[in-house]
Amino acid sequence: MKSYIKIYGPPLLKALKELQKLAIDTPEVCIMDTILQQQQPRFTETEGIMDYFNSIGEITIERCDNIISKSGEMIGDEDFFFEWFVDPSSEQLNDLIEKIDEALAPLGCMYTITTK
Repeated sequence: MKSYIKIYGPPLLKALKELQKLAIDTPEVCIMDTILQQQQPRFTETEGIMDYFNSIGEITIERCDNIISKSGEMIGDEDFFFEWFVDPSSEQLNDLIEKIDEALAPLGCMYTITTK
């Protein structure tokens, strides 16, 4: 199951970075976004993943192994997705929404979230 995020309004790059930062501390998910999709070859080894994510937050080697989605799905019209390792409960989805709200509020951008 994936929770797709569409971001509206600038600053898109800063919003994506905030969502990536949020994902580091959300062990139930892996992620994909438009930035990661463009830089896929860089993320074939743990060192590349560690270098990238350490620039935005502290990440463990274990988390490097599962933070980037390996489903091969293209991001499509969305900007970001959280791919759940297990079907999320309503509480987990609500917690994710609250965390996204907190992360994006200072930037002033809006978003939609669709989980399917």
